[in-house]
Amino acid sequence: MNWEILLTALFGKTHDVKCDGDLLSGSAELNGQTVTVVGTTHHAAIGVELALAQARVVLNTVRDFPGRAIVLLVDTQGQRLRHRDELLGINRYMAHMGCCIELARQRGHRVIGLVYDQALSGGFITSGLMADACYALPEAEIRVMRLPAMARVTKIDEQRLAELSKSNPVFAPGVENYVAMGGIEALWTGDLQACLVRALQDAATVDERAAEGAARGGRLLAAQVTARVANA
Repeated sequence: MNWEILLTALFGKTHDVKCDGDLLSGSAELNGQTVTVVGTTHHAAIGVELALAQARVVLNTVRDFPGRAIVLLVDTQGQRLRHRDELLGINRYMAHMGCCIELARQRGHRVIGLVYDQALSGGFITSGLMADACYALPEAEIRVMRLPAMARVTKIDEQRLAELSKSNPVFAPGVENYVAMGGIEALWTGDLQACLVRALQDAATVDERAAEGAARGGRLLAAQVTARVANA
């Protein structure tokens, strides 16, 4: 979905969100409250500048508007694969962005992520997946790693991974599989503004994704392993 159409669906005309290159930022009125909106568009590749720009919006909200909710809009192809970004330490810039979102959560800001187009790799992990809850539109595309890349990393034959992906959500892309694993709380259809209002009202302060993945049959062991490690 086009970001302008999305913002109209979420907030009507009560927003001042602007697009600066691949960065979306601004504020909006929702159910009588002001929220901060930050995110990306154009299938953005997250480089050091874009990671810092998003982090700055979050930190400015924490500093200037205590308790204000933050809405993360996700459309990214992942981290920018350039020699310059690698030399500058893109992993640390992206980690900084994730830490800023976590700081906002710790300071009492409700943070909701919405994948409205594409969400890949580290660009998704350090944004939408850092929120209190992350949602997606049904037509969105989500994956952390393509099967060929997964085969190289795991040393498992790609054909074998393709077979596993048919029955195991962990190996398969797609929003439905991420719902099954608990990474995506739910898919939004119909009245998107009402969906966002409910999401902010229901936002949990405890990470229940592993338990939800087990309950939904998408990740059967993550919750058990987490509990065993915590109690060790």
